[in-house]
Order: sequence, then C-alpha cells, then structure tokens
Amino acid sequence: MQIYVVGGAVRDELLGRPNADRDHVVVGATPEAMLAHGFRPVGKDFPVFLHPRTHEEYALARTERKSGRGYHGFAFHAAPDVTLEEDLARRDLTINAMARADDGSLIDPYCGQRDLKAKMLRHVGPAFAEDPVRILRIARFAARFDDFSVAPETLDLLRGMVADGEADHLVAERVWQELAKGLMEDKPSRMFEVLRDCNALPRLLPEVDALFGVPQRADYHPEIDTGIHTMMVVDQAALRHFSLPVRFAALTHDLGKALTPDDVLPRHIGHEERSVKLVEQLSTRLRVPNDCRDVALLVARFHGNIHRAAELKPGTIVGLFEKTDALRRPERFQQILDACQCDHAGRLGWDNRPYDSPQRLLTALAAVNAVEAGKIAASCADKAKIPERIHAARVSAVKQALNDARD
Repeated sequence: MQIYVVGGAVRDELLGRPNADRDHVVVGATPEAMLAHGFRPVGKDFPVFLHPRTHEEYALARTERKSGRGYHGFAFHAAPDVTLEEDLARRDLTINAMARADDGSLIDPYCGQRDLKAKMLRHVGPAFAEDPVRILRIARFAARFDDFSVAPETLDLLRGMVADGEADHLVAERVWQELAKGLMEDKPSRMFEVLRDCNALPRLLPEVDALFGVPQRADYHPEIDTGIHTMMVVDQAALRHFSLPVRFAALTHDLGKALTPDDVLPRHIGHEERSVKLVEQLSTRLRVPNDCRDVALLVARFHGNIHRAAELKPGTIVGLFEKTDALRRPERFQQILDACQCDHAGRLGWDNRPYDSPQRLLTALAAVNAVEAGKIAASCADKAKIPERIHAARVSAVKQALNDARD
C-alpha cells in the first residue's frame, strides 16, 4: 500500500498558497485492507475512506470511462493494479494532476509544475471532455487564479464540449454549486469571461449573457455596456470580501436591462420589474438558496431608489424600510446596501467616488428603530389606527434625524 497527497494540496503548496484540504490516493490497496486499518468508508460511487484520526479523505486509485451523458455517466474501476499515473490521468487540469509521496518527492507525469510556472490552465488529456462539470470548474479556476490563461487547445476542447451538448446535461444543483464557488473567488468576472469564450454562458446563464452589448448610461462611459458593468460590480463585491448573497445580487441586479426596449435604453425605465422577473426565473431554474435569492430580488427591485436616497422624502424612506423588512432583518438590509455600494463603484473611475446613500439610510433606520411602537399602540384608543400612527411617528423621526444630520 502506497499513499500520496494529490491535487489541490500539492498545487497550492507549490504556489505558496494556503490549503486546509488534503486529499490522498492509495495505490495497491483493497477496500478490505482499508477497513482493516480503521478507515471509514464514505464513497457512494467509488471507494473513498476517512482516516480514523485526521478524517482526511483517502481514495483508492481508480480509472474511469464514459458510460453515458452528463457528469453521472461514468463507470469506475478501482483495484490494486491501478497505478498512480493512471489515477492522475483522469484528473481535469495538469496543475491538479500532481502527487507528493511520503518521502517528499514530487510525481508530475503531466507537466503540471511547468504549467504552474507558465500560469496556464491546461487539460490533462482527451478524457477531460467526458465530464461537463469541468467546463464550470475551469472557469472557476480562472476566477481563482486570475493571472492564469486557458491554454488554446483547452479552450477549443471546451467549445467542442458545448457544441456537442455536454453543457445541456448539467443539473441545476451542480451549476449553482460551481457558480457559487466561482462568485466567492478573487475575481469572479474571469469565470464569466471563460464561459463566454467557450460559448457556455448562453447555455448555462442566458439571463447574464444577454446583458453583453446592452448600452449603459452614457455618463458612466460609453464603452462600458451593461455586461461589462455587471462584471465590474461583481468584482467590486469580491474586492470588498462581501458574502455570497451580496455577490449574487451584484450579478443579477440589472438583468432586466436585456429586455428593455431599444428606444428606452440606456435610461432606467421599468427595468426593475423586468429584473425581478428574471431573478425569479434564474433562481427557480438553478434552485438558488433562499438567502441569495431574496437579497437579489430586493436589490433588483430597489437599488434605483437606494441610489437616489438623497432625493427621497421621509415617507418614501420609511416605505422602503417596510417593503424590505429592514426593521426585522437589519443584516439583510445591510447586504442590500452592500450590493448597491458595488453597483455604484462598478464603473470606470467611480470606485473612490463618495457614496452617501448607505449612511443616509442607516441614519434613517436608526431613527425608525428608536420609535417606541409599543407605547404608541398602547396609547391609541382606536386600534385600527395603530399602523397609521406608528408609520407617521416613523416618518417624523426620519425627517428629524435627516435634518439633524444635515445641520
């Protein structure tokens, strides 16, 4: 039995990047031998075991062959005669197909170290094309290693996979899983750039793909269309280390512009409602988690009003708080403001421009929270008028707070 550390742990060690996850390949062993050494089986499709003390994953060396469409369509063979090189050959990229032996020696049969130095994302072999998830994975790696390029032959292979319909067999949960991971990388726009380059974006995220070529407001910069603007907004969310709900909202806040009539563009007329419908459509199709969906819907609907906070009357501000449930969900309201901050900054030269809307609204929200709704309700003889009285008190408090702030 020989044990090797493989994959991302080896890659990140060579890059000097932290990596808490260590995967292992075991050569020359059987499931019975692993059980005899105290390992606990966890693999459903092929033999994977957890170490009895460290709980790290140990997989038996295996080969695989295509047996059907999609990423489930594989038959696996794990046996003591499968070599380390054969196991590494089934991996996606050369930089992920290296192993480290117990004595510290590096096993690199597919020149992963060379591609690390060249900053190149290159597929290991033709078997790469058998797994459509790899379209998303390589796009995600481009977002993580944003100074790496996709090898021309690998990009050609990705395009062929899309043309052959492999991307159409990806299930919604897997698309969301990879999309979420890519959004949390250092430069998410690179993921969408690669998906566009290989023609996968229209298949997987047509609502996002449709934004490219749609004009933005001329005062932002005429060369920046809505698609490019959206990529800048998403990168601003990553730069600020915002949460996944904020990053998803950054991606989807302007979806409705793709459906805005040409005679209206680039003005913002009615696109909020169209954006809401498209966010609902996208979230339903990909089964987006509720926290991400809800923030995205609220940003799509209200980001225009939030940007114009300085122009809003106190009553409109209180209405905004009520519609976004800001009093009961202040953390979520902060996420909405964070996404709007990214939208403001996602334009050439605007990342350092003052943006007063969040602070103005937070000042107003604090004033609303200070209103003692219980006391107002208790003192109101006509119970039917309680909501009206509370609303009026909140509007008055916001008016006073904003006047004080201005003074």
